[in-house]
Amino acid sequence: MKYNLFVSGVQEELEIERRAVKNLVIENPLLKDYFKVFLFEDLPAKGKSSKKAYIDEVRRSNVYVGILGNEYGNIDENMISATEREFREAQKGNKEILVFIKGRNDKIRDAQVRKLIEEIRDPESGHTYKRFDDLQDLKNHIHESLLDFLRDEGIVGRTVFDKTIETDATLKDIDDAKIKWFLEMAKKKRGYPLDVTTSVRDTLIHLDLLRETGLCNAAILLFGKKPKRFHTQSEIKCIKFSGIEVEKPFVSYHIYDGNLFEQIDKAYSFVLDSIRVPVIQQPGTVQVSRPPEIPGFVIQEAIVNAACHRDYNSTGAVQVMVFLDRVEIWNPGKLPSQLTIKSLKEPHTSYPNNPLLTDVLYLADYIQKAGSGTLEMIKQCRNKGLPDPEFIEKRGEFRIIIPRDIYTESMMEKLGLNKRQNNAIRYLKEHSRLTNKEYVQINQSISNKTAWRDLNELIEKNIIAAHGNRKQRYYALR
Repeated sequence: MKYNLFVSGVQEELEIERRAVKNLVIENPLLKDYFKVFLFEDLPAKGKSSKKAYIDEVRRSNVYVGILGNEYGNIDENMISATEREFREAQKGNKEILVFIKGRNDKIRDAQVRKLIEEIRDPESGHTYKRFDDLQDLKNHIHESLLDFLRDEGIVGRTVFDKTIETDATLKDIDDAKIKWFLEMAKKKRGYPLDVTTSVRDTLIHLDLLRETGLCNAAILLFGKKPKRFHTQSEIKCIKFSGIEVEKPFVSYHIYDGNLFEQIDKAYSFVLDSIRVPVIQQPGTVQVSRPPEIPGFVIQEAIVNAACHRDYNSTGAVQVMVFLDRVEIWNPGKLPSQLTIKSLKEPHTSYPNNPLLTDVLYLADYIQKAGSGTLEMIKQCRNKGLPDPEFIEKRGEFRIIIPRDIYTESMMEKLGLNKRQNNAIRYLKEHSRLTNKEYVQINQSISNKTAWRDLNELIEKNIIAAHGNRKQRYYALR
């Protein structure tokens, strides 16, 4: 069964937003199976003048999505806009009503829009509404709201993604060699009981990846010959930047697909290759002086967590980004409701989003025992003299930020540096040396006296060192 979803909003002002909602649904591997989207723009041209045509669509809908901007829209003989008329029809039909309000400043909206917002915000209305700032924000809210609807209908929540049966896949889609490799690794690393000569079918049954009704999604992701044929979202994007900001041109950019083991291995190698480049060159010598690089375990654990615990119902990919001073790993999805950012830094129980993936990756020695990975990451970073990894949950994504050196943004905040001094450290991380004249230039032509005072303070805090005589003096990170 597909639910009819009606998208409403002022056509000219919100055309991009309306179209984005439909594109999100038809491109999402889960939502496209359960929702059919109606846009007024999709009506045949000869029927677009008829109010009855789109009111009938509201009546046929199960879910009404209303998008409100600044404009109320054209009004009819009853002094009501098409958007409000559709909203009233949805109310009358007791539809599931989801409203999304663009922007935060209600003062600039038409009076009728402000009145409508006040009504929707009333707790007694029973309507769901959220504000959004940009297109991605809207799509994230739509995605979450529609998933909530499916949960309420009892459709999502019965099975998790990796346990869901992929009806189009057969054993011919499984890589026999990868199964054999896994059996060898699992026996060697975890004492797995199956012999390496065990058949593909029996191995998958033993791992709970093959049921009477077919192969689970996890089987395809882990051992498929071409997983992306079934799940286009299964990939890791790796990007290396030349500095500390997201800027083009990229130093290197690769997209890795294949089975999950291959994705993880290639992404891990990408990071290792990228961080071998010296961060800071000791001025006047060929020697490299830099803070300790990231322990290999920390990199692998972060990548495996992203690939294993991501939301596979999202069309987004895992992203690995290497900057001059840090590595960031992003994945679609949120922490399980039982966990918080704080609890990741303490002993905790594991609540895997994809338990079948987690079990197999553990047997292959790709991840640690339940709940210990993040603690070990923190421990190994500290042992290397690095700041703790940062764990961030934001806008439907989970991020891990791993510092490559001690001069991270959060560390500089703790040092109590002013904006000019922070600018100098960022400059030094990219250029290795800094003169007094350059300090003045990067800080919008401050006085030489201010520059001298700032730089001396950095020397006193043991952050930089001065080199050369007075006329040829320059500064470098210690």
